[in-house]
Amino acid sequence: MARERTELDDMSLEVRLPRQVRRVVSLVPSLTDALAATDRQLLAGATTWCTHPPDLEVERVRGTKNPDVRRIIELAPDLVLLNKEENRKLDHQRLTQAGIPAWVTVVEDVDSALRALDRLCTVALDRQVPDWLAAANRQLGGPVPDPVTDAVICVWRDPWMVVGSNNFATDLLRRLGVRNVYAGHSGRYPRMPLADIQAAGAELVILPDEPYPFSAEDGPAEFPGNARVVDGRRLTWYGPSLVDAKQVLGEQLGLIGKGA
Repeated sequence: MARERTELDDMSLEVRLPRQVRRVVSLVPSLTDALAATDRQLLAGATTWCTHPPDLEVERVRGTKNPDVRRIIELAPDLVLLNKEENRKLDHQRLTQAGIPAWVTVVEDVDSALRALDRLCTVALDRQVPDWLAAANRQLGGPVPDPVTDAVICVWRDPWMVVGSNNFATDLLRRLGVRNVYAGHSGRYPRMPLADIQAAGAELVILPDEPYPFSAEDGPAEFPGNARVVDGRRLTWYGPSLVDAKQVLGEQLGLIGKGA
């Protein structure tokens, strides 16, 4: 029986893996959350941005954009998890050149997120689909409803930035009946003057509590009557949070009973 196997990650890059993956370092908060919900004992390291689950006790290897590659190599993981958007190509190169298997996920919308999570579990880890992922597929699958409201989704202020095109959050909101008014913008997270956001004519201005920590005291005053502060993890993370994302966001946006 072969002691190693070669698989293709979401970038169609070859990854040489041991027959059984036992030690994983995750450089993606969503994937850390997903792996912990699947088999917490696999995690040997994670970034400082990996805040879920809150009680996770593993070695921290700095951030998503500046990981401590030397320390990761010393940890001798069977696999390192990365994401095309969140991590740097340079760090992927340094890991693979050191002989560390690195698996890159590609997530642009809900369907690709569910596929990436499925492939991570069934191909990279060679396991069955976990219950939480099966539940997420049931919750988010099926036809996309017609929009019932328009929205702007802000992710930063000073300068103000909004969610634009080809974006996971845009697609997730579509499944709640929310149309992102900037979905056709050429940028994924374009800077936008506050006056333009205020004049966009959106029924809702969505203010997630991450990456910028919007709160009841910080943000809504700029959009009287239109602002809704929501759980940023439910809106932008792809992992166990997908199981109840529609319900939680629907309640926070006031869409329950409105057709969502």
